[in-house]
Amino acid sequence: MPSLRRIFTLALLALCALTASAQQPLRVAAAADLQPLLPNVLKQFTAQTGIPVQASYKSSATLATAIINGAPFDLFLAADFSFPQRVIAAGRAEESEPIAYARGTLVLWTRNDAPFRKLSIASLRDNALKSVAIANPGHAPYGRAAVAALHHLGLYDMLKPKLVVAENIAQAAQYADSGNAQLGFISLTSALTPRLQASGHFIKVPRENYPPILQGAVVIKGSSNAQAAHRFLAFLASAPIARELHAGGLAPAN
Repeated sequence: MPSLRRIFTLALLALCALTASAQQPLRVAAAADLQPLLPNVLKQFTAQTGIPVQASYKSSATLATAIINGAPFDLFLAADFSFPQRVIAAGRAEESEPIAYARGTLVLWTRNDAPFRKLSIASLRDNALKSVAIANPGHAPYGRAAVAALHHLGLYDMLKPKLVVAENIAQAAQYADSGNAQLGFISLTSALTPRLQASGHFIKVPRENYPPILQGAVVIKGSSNAQAAHRFLAFLASAPIARELHAGGLAPAN
């Protein structure tokens, strides 16, 4: 018969293991357009649930490739549906279809000291325009939306030599903010940050000029933290958080 000391030791070890498991961070692969908004949401989630979260912000394409190749994420928050669908097709997601969690908005942004004080879509035809930042359309949904808008406006061929291509939408915003590009097609989430509101101004690109940027999520198959991932998705859809996201530039998915 095991001694009382041995029983106590085994119980203590089991409790420690349970505590360690409960504190395992939720690992989130997050599209770059979420970087201005998600950190505060994650803090609120951790405060309410006790579940710590680690987020990695990159282009949706980069994150999808990493997940397909076995990167240890629990949840993928992409900037469109196509990259979560790639993860699904590779058998790496629990869902058969991405879960819509937000809708993005494309804007045209410029610095206050650029020669476009009265910024408009017509500024894209201005002879003074030398450079336009966009996210890489092969990696980033907002880059694809920017290219679609330029095609819709009949300006792509004219502006193609002037495009400054960034790795993701956050970097496109940096290029425009730093003056490395005179204009930038960026996300509304970036344009509404305090820094960019102070240094520049923007207009929304008419929605009919580009396909909807419907942002989708999937929980990674085999994740040991799948329950926490689903819990976070429910938190993301809650009314207070949906209002916070909307105020920061992400409209409700519906």
